[in-house]
Amino acid sequence: RGQPGRGNALCPAEEPVLLAELKPGRPQRYDWKSSCETWSVAFSPDGAWFAWSQGHCVVKLIPWPLREPELCKAPERKSRSSKAEARSRAVAKEKTLECGQIVWGLAFSTWPAAEEGDTDPTCTVGLPCLILATGLNDGQIKVWEVQTGHLLFSLLGHEDVVRDLSFAPNGSLILVSASRDKTLRVWDLSRDGRQVQVLSGHVQWVYCCSISPDCSMLCSAAGEKSALLWSMRSYALIRRLEGHQSSVVSCDFSPDSALLVTASYDACVIMWDPYTGEQLRTLRHVPLHSALDDSSEVHTSSLRSVCFSPEGLYLATVADDRLLRIWALELRSPVAFAPMTNGLCCMYFPHGGFIATGTRDGHVQFWTAPRVLSSLKHLCRKALRTFLTTYQVLALPIPRKLKEFLTYRTF
Repeated sequence: RGQPGRGNALCPAEEPVLLAELKPGRPQRYDWKSSCETWSVAFSPDGAWFAWSQGHCVVKLIPWPLREPELCKAPERKSRSSKAEARSRAVAKEKTLECGQIVWGLAFSTWPAAEEGDTDPTCTVGLPCLILATGLNDGQIKVWEVQTGHLLFSLLGHEDVVRDLSFAPNGSLILVSASRDKTLRVWDLSRDGRQVQVLSGHVQWVYCCSISPDCSMLCSAAGEKSALLWSMRSYALIRRLEGHQSSVVSCDFSPDSALLVTASYDACVIMWDPYTGEQLRTLRHVPLHSALDDSSEVHTSSLRSVCFSPEGLYLATVADDRLLRIWALELRSPVAFAPMTNGLCCMYFPHGGFIATGTRDGHVQFWTAPRVLSSLKHLCRKALRTFLTTYQVLALPIPRKLKEFLTYRTF
């Protein structure tokens, strides 16, 4: 398949290898037939924990890397953790959170360390702690402290299923929730979970929400042909992104906030410039006949999930045609495929190298993903775009071709 991504030193785009597959245990307190779909998977920002909404009203928390012998060792990385954090991570064990309702959405964040004399008991003095928000079937959002399993907040306001959750990446403890009640709600956990804003504009169930890494924008996807882009500063609607021919169900920002991708039941992923609303590229999912069951009546092209890789050079998508696809940013065709059944969601490991997928039968799977050594050009572009908007780049006194590269218009 060649080397995807011009100007980058990449490993060959080998097919993803299934490293491990975890299955839900038989529930003790709930009807086995109640619900077993894995609608959401999440890695903690530091990559130390994996959360899995395995159905039956519970969330499984698993220390990373997995201890299964068939799973490769997680990539080595520099750690800023204190000795106390290292000790706690070494003795970390799997945890189960009993949520009391079917779990649809998951999101991790870090709670700042408490200071001497602080009356907030959430974290120990001098040591930040990890929290997990869970979106439930009855409209509640429950927020848990991971290490102890203690329930910190029960956020009330939504009137239907909380389908997705997204924390602001800057550690401000701002949480956005997306619901079947056709609204998004903004919560401030640093102010005792106060509801800051209700965002109305969708006319169908809201499936997905994503906050840009620079915390300036929010994208939401509902059962409509357009996605909505909001300001995270004023919570005003910036624009509607129109271009899909069917319901938009998933969205994600690139690590530098310069790109936005949306996935739809129309079998297409559209790559946008969120600042201008311009469509930069369309990735069309063409079925592979060898991977399909001709007797199936499923709309085989319908997309379920899309996500960016941590360095911003790859995309992963899951569709109803029983394939996990990996795309290089600068190519129009997938660089790798993996057969999977009934996939619902996907997420990259924060440090790259792995992808987690959730399935309709309640399983979670871990796949290898292409490792990439970014070119100096891409690293410079990524660094610049983390603080420059498209309009600011276009106003720079630099050559036109450089502007095109910096605004991702050289595909």
